[in-house]
Amino acid sequence: MSDQFAISSDFLSAQTRLPRNVQGRITEMIHKFRQSPKSSGSHLERIRGCEDKNLFSIRINDAYRAIMAKHTEEQNTVYLLLWADRHDEAYAWASRKRCSVNPATGAIQVYTVLNTEVSEFEIPADSTSLFGAFKEKELLDIGVPKDLLPLIKRLKTKEDFYAVSDQLPADVHENLGWLVEGIPYSEVLEMVNAEHSGQKVTGSMADALNCPATLKSFFVVTGEDELREIMAAPLEKWRVFLHSAQRKIVQKDYSGPAQVLGSAGTGKTVVAMHRAKQLASHLQGKEKLLFTTFTTNLASDIRYNLAKICTTEEMNHIEVMNLDSWVEHFLQKQEFKTKLIYGETLNQYWETAVAQADPSLEFPVSFYQEEWIRVVMAQEALTMEKYAMAPRVGRGTRLDRRKKMLIWKVFEIYRNLLKRDFVRDIQTAMYECKVLLENQRTERIYQHIVVDEGQDFSANAYRLLRTLAGPEHKNDIFIVGDSHQRIYQNRAVLSQCGINIRGRSSTLKINYRTTEETRKFAFSLLKGISFDNLDGETIPNDRCQSLTHGNKPQVLNFGDFTQESDFICEEILKLQQAGTSIESICIVVRTNYLVKKYVAALASHGIPSYEIHKSKVDKRNEEGVRVATIHRVKGLEFQYIFIASVNHNTLPVPFPKKMTDSIARQEHLTAEKCLLYVALTRAQKGAYITSYGKCSEFLESL
Repeated sequence: MSDQFAISSDFLSAQTRLPRNVQGRITEMIHKFRQSPKSSGSHLERIRGCEDKNLFSIRINDAYRAIMAKHTEEQNTVYLLLWADRHDEAYAWASRKRCSVNPATGAIQVYTVLNTEVSEFEIPADSTSLFGAFKEKELLDIGVPKDLLPLIKRLKTKEDFYAVSDQLPADVHENLGWLVEGIPYSEVLEMVNAEHSGQKVTGSMADALNCPATLKSFFVVTGEDELREIMAAPLEKWRVFLHSAQRKIVQKDYSGPAQVLGSAGTGKTVVAMHRAKQLASHLQGKEKLLFTTFTTNLASDIRYNLAKICTTEEMNHIEVMNLDSWVEHFLQKQEFKTKLIYGETLNQYWETAVAQADPSLEFPVSFYQEEWIRVVMAQEALTMEKYAMAPRVGRGTRLDRRKKMLIWKVFEIYRNLLKRDFVRDIQTAMYECKVLLENQRTERIYQHIVVDEGQDFSANAYRLLRTLAGPEHKNDIFIVGDSHQRIYQNRAVLSQCGINIRGRSSTLKINYRTTEETRKFAFSLLKGISFDNLDGETIPNDRCQSLTHGNKPQVLNFGDFTQESDFICEEILKLQQAGTSIESICIVVRTNYLVKKYVAALASHGIPSYEIHKSKVDKRNEEGVRVATIHRVKGLEFQYIFIASVNHNTLPVPFPKKMTDSIARQEHLTAEKCLLYVALTRAQKGAYITSYGKCSEFLESL
């Protein structure tokens, strides 16, 4: 076996804090070291006085050093790059660190060594200790190093635990964090055992590099191109490090469709992108994979990020397109002179249809639109007879047969108007695409389909995807979603659309983005609302956990817009002075009109801004505080989020006064609460919710 070289996620984090000219030297330093690690020119020097005799330093330049662990086993040497800092600080970091293989889990662990000697005897249980109820062996079995037991046993509160988090190995912090949050020990042990199931724990550092728990924090470098790509963008660590639960999902072979659920921040889109890369790597010739999502902007973001993790060959097999765009392109290829219409243009057709029909019905135009989407197109009830028999579950307005016949007249006029002008709404167009594909009976267009934001797709959309994928086959459709983030009115039951995911559904439970305080606050907004698993079943109580902690989101009300915007601008300047880049700060609002107002407010304070538009990728190398609507930031993340103008009649937007359907009204409010949830969960470190005048009803109980 040849020498192996790996980089830890902590090293990538440490590198980002170094001056740019030093960062530029690191890649070259690693390249030279890997070429000849045993030569004197590698500048590898043993650090004297270290707890771990296997820790060395490497010279970056006169002032900066990298810390590396070196383990030689028979004819093979493993090099692990762990940290980087100024000379004295790097040596101080290394002085109390230990890098070793855990005897229970087989994972490589890096942690701070205590001065306290570990007793050979059982540490007495202490009922006042946070982990006092657990025996020494129980803690050892979930990966706690023996020399950290005295520290663990002394912890009294959650705050004590999180205060020493940086002294613990990443996997131990995670496993103990589950216990702290009330997850039964048996479940935690089961998760730990599942990670290294079937792998023999040998104690070898080389073997440990293959351990799933190790690969949460280390990346094994195999080539120079790969190395340079990683070092060029170390902040985007998701590109390299997958949690073992995520990796298992990405690499698994499924006998048919598969689904991944998880609340915001659990890495669903990351999993979907790595899944696409993994599947594309096995495609040949003209074989294709479709990666689709609901909106144009999300498709642009995904295409941009996929290009970072995929080879050119893999990208040649991946087609990234939101489903509406795919439908329009397909119809054009079939020489259908049809244009998709939305918004006000589409509303005009509905208004005309209602005006030409029987005036005795007093339903608002929005009622017909929703009835068309939620009942007619959702069930393909495209004749009067089918519509009369169609169940109307979730529709609060009762209809007898006479009313249904009158409503059907509106639908007939509406369809004729669309055909006359060669235009379609998206639901009609999806249905027509499906029929065309069924009639052609050609070989399937895509070997695999990956769906992101699956909760936003309609039943029509899923039936089209099922047709596109062809008869059920291995790894055909892969869906990720979260009904807590359903901010559009679409709803589907997968099994009713020919997509059977029973027995092939997974749930991600660890939040990597948002602090626990922000996560809990965001979920409190959704209290009392039930959510589904995209297949008609209610989701049980939330079991997600964040691995980071911080302050609870600030909720502030001001007298007027000027006071609110002044506060936001002043706070942004403070964050910038404290070292936060303005590119990682975002002001989020409900409407495009408000985007313009806050861009102007930032300009008046001399703060540059960057509007994130519908079809514009957020490239973080462009200067400015990000300003966007809530819909646009879905799928993105920022260190700090300001959710502004959360005012009465702004969020939630007013429900149509003529609309008397109580169920539709409740669904509207739920969707608006989900918007606020989505906005909050974009924040990595901190969040602010601001309003002026009368605040939103959503904030009154907070």
